[in-house]
Amino acid sequence: MLFNSYPFILLFLPVALVGYFWLGRRSNLTPVIWLALASITFYAIGSWQFVALLLLSIAFNYGVGHLLIVAKLGPAQRKAALALGVVGDLLVLGIFKYAGFAVENINALLGTQVVIHILLPVGISFYTFTQIAFLVDAYRGQVAAYALPHYALFVTYFPHLIAGPILHHKDMIPQFEREDSKHPHAHLILCGIIIFAIGLFKKTCLADGIQPLVALAFEARSPSFDQAWLGALAYTFQLYFDFSGYSDMAIGISLMFGIFLPINFNSPYKATSIVEFWRRWHMTLSQFLRDYLYIPLGGNRRGRVLRYVNLMITMLLGGLWHGAAWTFVVWGALHGAYLCVNHAFNALVPNVPALLARPVRIAGAVLTFFAVVVAWVFFRAESVTWALRVLHAMADPANIVFGREEIAALVQVTVYASLVWLAPNTQDIMGYDHGNRRVGEALPAGRMRPLALSAASLVLAFGILGIQSHSEFIYFRF
Repeated sequence: MLFNSYPFILLFLPVALVGYFWLGRRSNLTPVIWLALASITFYAIGSWQFVALLLLSIAFNYGVGHLLIVAKLGPAQRKAALALGVVGDLLVLGIFKYAGFAVENINALLGTQVVIHILLPVGISFYTFTQIAFLVDAYRGQVAAYALPHYALFVTYFPHLIAGPILHHKDMIPQFEREDSKHPHAHLILCGIIIFAIGLFKKTCLADGIQPLVALAFEARSPSFDQAWLGALAYTFQLYFDFSGYSDMAIGISLMFGIFLPINFNSPYKATSIVEFWRRWHMTLSQFLRDYLYIPLGGNRRGRVLRYVNLMITMLLGGLWHGAAWTFVVWGALHGAYLCVNHAFNALVPNVPALLARPVRIAGAVLTFFAVVVAWVFFRAESVTWALRVLHAMADPANIVFGREEIAALVQVTVYASLVWLAPNTQDIMGYDHGNRRVGEALPAGRMRPLALSAASLVLAFGILGIQSHSEFIYFRF
């Protein structure tokens, strides 16, 4: 089921909210069970064939986690239990996500004709990573014993289940256990609706609105210089507003239930370096890769060379996490190389003179943005060959069309660029503070309330009117 669909907005969400708060008047546990069942229903409506896999994954990880938390195991047994859990998770993920890719490459190497078709379960990357983090923390002794309904809701919670953010048990389960979140809170519901409206507008009007321009670069056999750049920039902004819209909608929906989700998106194109970009883009994935892959590999503790090796390994695997294709491997390798260059520059030039600080920041922002655009070409293209064709066109200014269609596209891309760099982001507008559980504190007191409500209503109306029959979020594929 899509957040940007009439059945979700007009039926599923209201029913889930009413049931949750009605049961909250009687018990602290039944709303948790209700919300877990609603989340599984949400998943089943779009992917019924994979519900059993999701439930088996929850049972398996909860069982292994229970062994690590409650059972009195020796050190060797604890290691074995952790290995069982992590290997089991990765094995399932590998079969469903990477078996076809592996067979393709074996066929290419050996000239065989083996064919394998396995459907990719929606959200498997997200709920697998979420549970691996849970098992690792349980092994480290950092997890309390949780009841099964709370754990099941932590994994299946529908605002994040399909496309993130990647949740952490320490943040979410205590919120599910709180009694006050089971009662309707008018302010949180209002703020949730406003944030949801902003996210819906970003998705249906901005991301879907610029999507046709992407074809200029990625569907033309021989795009010109201007077409290749306009198509690549259009995809850069489509992905931005698609992911930003989803992140806003997830936070807004969750706020209606009184639950604060972590921020996952913080104006990444305003970054002045690639290191900063990864602190702003898909923030929960970056944290997961840092805490459960980069640091266990050794991080920066074993010298500069191994630090760069660890960065490359982390980003290559991060690229593969997004999809089983060589285009994602190249995308991950590019970002790994960018990060290595960035850290090497910081080591060589630790202090920039104050007079040059501003020009260096501006140059850094421009360079970072164009590096990201080049990498997005691989992320979007159907093959590495196709991506190289687009990049070749982007590097050939002798081949320019610049007709009426290209001029119109340039105007649209310029408007989007202005929004990205000049407009505040949603958390700035709403004062969303995940860590301190605060949001919209300027709304109740000031004269801005009628204006804010009118603006939110307008944005929501445009967002709803912009809904297309079926427009998936890009991150649904991962």
